[in-house]
Amino acid sequence: MIWLSWRQFRFQACVGAVALALGAAYLLYLGMEIRDAHDAALARCGGSGDCGQALGQFQVEYRAPLIFLALGLGLALALIGGFWGAPLVAREFEAGTHRLVWNQSVSRPRWFATRLAFVALAGMIMAGAAGMLLTWAAAPVDEVAGDRFGTITFGARHLAPAAYAVFAVVFGTVVGLLIRRTLPAMAITMAGLIAFQFFVPNVVRPHLMTPERTTLAMTTEAVNQARNLGNISGGAVIGGITLPDHPDAWISRTSPLLTADGSPLAEDVFGACLDDPPKTGTGGTFGDTAACLGRLDLHLEIDYHPAARYWTFQWLEAGFCLLLSALLAAFGLWRLRRGTD
Repeated sequence: MIWLSWRQFRFQACVGAVALALGAAYLLYLGMEIRDAHDAALARCGGSGDCGQALGQFQVEYRAPLIFLALGLGLALALIGGFWGAPLVAREFEAGTHRLVWNQSVSRPRWFATRLAFVALAGMIMAGAAGMLLTWAAAPVDEVAGDRFGTITFGARHLAPAAYAVFAVVFGTVVGLLIRRTLPAMAITMAGLIAFQFFVPNVVRPHLMTPERTTLAMTTEAVNQARNLGNISGGAVIGGITLPDHPDAWISRTSPLLTADGSPLAEDVFGACLDDPPKTGTGGTFGDTAACLGRLDLHLEIDYHPAARYWTFQWLEAGFCLLLSALLAAFGLWRLRRGTD
């Protein structure tokens, strides 16, 4: 049975191996280039010890390419599900060859479980290797950015890609089992997996652990360290906040700007500071606006996860994907036992 699975899967496996080899060569080259650029950025600090500007430029230079690579890995996972998982059973039903297999000594559950496990293991190995290479290549940038919990980057690092690959293969196989037509199963699988990779970080991940809560005073300096102020509806909100005591923490929720008594800052007061602040000559990103807000005794309530929870989240998210995979595989076996002609 394993030999038959290999013979039927060898073309896809060879294509995947070639793609992995090409990707590995590029990531090794990119990783060495990133390390050379990181060393050069540190050298530009000189004896002053002020590396902020040099490391900021280094991060900006490589952040976008690494995000595109993470998105590419996510697309590759969808392709694994669509081209490896979806045809695994659907093609047999479409061609009618499943009847020949079931008339042999191999039972339906064994046939299904062996083929599924073989392809899922191959997907896990290839996606896991790609994820670890990308993790290694991006390590200096991730260290400077302090954003390992990023919506896009987290799922492309360490354990997560391997677990997502297993889910992709199982999901595609079950979709093919239900639809029994290869091309529609491939299309539905890829669309579903892309949606799944947006669903997990935005809906599931924030609830895997209970966040810690703290308050942060919005002094002039704190406002100037933010990335943006306000939103399109004119709300008194601030974005891109970091916690001084937890610089690499994942901030999962930030309240609107609150006054000393805990009430939201009035939008007209916020708008006045944003559009026409008193002229004080304050420097920084937001200048006079930061000074205007800093005099109002404002604060934020912030839910966050400390950086030390990173590996816990990796294991929990991987476990979530593997648990869903097991449930889907069990459903597939149950459906197969009910009889499909």
